[in-house]
Amino acid sequence: MAPVLELFKLSKAYGSSVIVKEFNLNIAPGEFVTLIGHSGCGKSTVLSMVAGLTGVTEGAMILSGRETSEAGPDRGVVFQSPCLLPWMTAFENVMLGVNQVYFTAPKAERKELAEYYLTVVGLGGAMKKYPGDLSQGMRQRVGIARAFALQPKMLLLDEPFGMLDSLTKMELQEVLLELWRRNKLTTLMVTHDVDEAIYLSDRVVMMTDGPEAEVGDILHIPFERPRNRAAVLSDPRYPEIRNHLLTFLNERSHIRPSRICAPETLPSAPHTSPAPVGRGVIADS
Repeated sequence: MAPVLELFKLSKAYGSSVIVKEFNLNIAPGEFVTLIGHSGCGKSTVLSMVAGLTGVTEGAMILSGRETSEAGPDRGVVFQSPCLLPWMTAFENVMLGVNQVYFTAPKAERKELAEYYLTVVGLGGAMKKYPGDLSQGMRQRVGIARAFALQPKMLLLDEPFGMLDSLTKMELQEVLLELWRRNKLTTLMVTHDVDEAIYLSDRVVMMTDGPEAEVGDILHIPFERPRNRAAVLSDPRYPEIRNHLLTFLNERSHIRPSRICAPETLPSAPHTSPAPVGRGVIADS
């Protein structure tokens, strides 16, 4: 089956400073892929190029068989900040995108689409509230509903839970997974959180440190779907997977891929002690 997204030697430079160099990645239909790496390595730059919000310096980006470099409604984006218009209600913020993409559809159908996704994310009783009357987590739910309501070919997530407390983050991760399960949207996410990457992803792409950041390693996540958080955390493979990611980030992220050995095959049971709890979030560099 052909990839939904193909990135071929994608590069971004500002003047003589090369941020991302020859970034190669294919994402299969319905796959959930996460980019992880130290702050400043170019994760969000890659996502922004895929979204069409940042120009590509070199290389090619092919979405559903067509080369593209511009923004479009075929990619739904959820940012770290919900980016809602404060003078519009939650419903009106979602309808703004729906009206632009489905302007030929009957008004009743557009209204039903917005109401459906707001209800699915748990805001059925708060549709008429303004962003100022919503909590940070509720505002992010509006952002998620808005992205899914566009029914795009790809979902792009730029640290969507980075500003939330731990409990709200876990709640919204479950909301996201349920929506993803229903829609099987091909997804590319940026995160600093190792545990979040493991729990949500089919594959985790580890980026080397910048400048000239590129793909340093790719790890397949073996846990079956649908996933249960307690089952994943208690799986004997979990500490090994977590240590693999942290070892790359702490010891190998500065090494160019040509000097990185082939990724080891993770054993079915751990042979090393798990990293200390609380070190799953990469510190800003």
